[in-house]
Amino acid sequence: RGLAMSGGREVAIAAVFTALLVVSILFLPSVLLTSGRLGPSSAKEWPFLAAAKDGGGYPVSFAYLISASTGDAERAARLLAALYHPANSYLLHLDREAPAEEHRRLAGLVSGQPVYGRVGNVWIVGKPNLVTYRGPTMLSTTLHAMAVLLRVGRRWDWFVNLSASDYPLVTQDDLMEAFSRLPRDLNFIQHTSHLGWKIKKRARPVILDTALYEADRSELLRPSPNITTNRRGLPTAFKLFTGSAWTMLSRRFAEYCVVGWDNLARTLLLYHANLVSSPEFYFQTVACNSREFRNATVNSDLHFIRWDTPPKQHPLYLGPKDYRRMVLSSAAFARKFRDADLVLDRIDREILKRRPPPFFSYGGWCSEGVVGLCSNPWEPSRKGAIKPGAGSRRLR
Repeated sequence: RGLAMSGGREVAIAAVFTALLVVSILFLPSVLLTSGRLGPSSAKEWPFLAAAKDGGGYPVSFAYLISASTGDAERAARLLAALYHPANSYLLHLDREAPAEEHRRLAGLVSGQPVYGRVGNVWIVGKPNLVTYRGPTMLSTTLHAMAVLLRVGRRWDWFVNLSASDYPLVTQDDLMEAFSRLPRDLNFIQHTSHLGWKIKKRARPVILDTALYEADRSELLRPSPNITTNRRGLPTAFKLFTGSAWTMLSRRFAEYCVVGWDNLARTLLLYHANLVSSPEFYFQTVACNSREFRNATVNSDLHFIRWDTPPKQHPLYLGPKDYRRMVLSSAAFARKFRDADLVLDRIDREILKRRPPPFFSYGGWCSEGVVGLCSNPWEPSRKGAIKPGAGSRRLR
């Protein structure tokens, strides 16, 4: 759908939509559906979970955003179980466009797992956002999740954004062991200043995301290819960077992006409100233009992803034939997978030591040294115990 605007009208409309983006981040509803709280009775029955509530002596912890869209309820619940650890925090966001029945289904899957309720570290966004693929509403949803996970008051060291089509290639104990050796201010953001084809297709077009201002429509409006109006030059006040939309961000960097104690993060947010695929630009550009964070950024997204040659818009689906390459990749996560692909069962069985749902991945918090026991909430455990395996060595 093409747009043709001129001069003042273009500037005025762009200003309106950038303002809408900022408002959406500051005032989006943060109503959460929680699977429960840790009360006195549960602390008595499950003392190891009580210890884990605020970290429980674990070396590091993570805050996860799991983003899902229509048809992803089961996949999101499976990913949550594969990632679960009581020292971490988890926020699930199911796109508002998903039918009400699927929202209820996801809530039922989460509330049906008693451990989540006992620990109180899993939440679902109760008033989800309308999200446009490749639009700034993807970015605003991520920033919204950061704000919520900072507000709930639990300890965590890194924020990780995943989609329901991701899956871990290491246990949480492996991840904790590997990251316990790292400075807490490191950010894992794949980035480059060589924009290439993205200059023409991403950086120069001016787009509008209808999900910012319409109640039930998520669509990108942009000019037709033969229209030069509504195109802009590259910025000169800062340098534009691009990379993967999947990141692992330090808590301090997350606070900086949400609070912005200087004006860089806010200025760049306004710029990215009209940029195609802003999640592939924003965190890269903020980190690499900030004096505080530019030297604390590792050029990696910690993902195994397989692309066509040359790369197309979407990565290739992973399957059983990719298993060996995934294991040898030294990646913490992989994407993307088809729902219930057989390779996920193999990852569960051979890497995560996880039997079919509702079992969790192998870890010191629930196994007591016996593989496969991470489902019984009454299984005794040691406070702060981690049992890293081969995955932690692959990550080093």
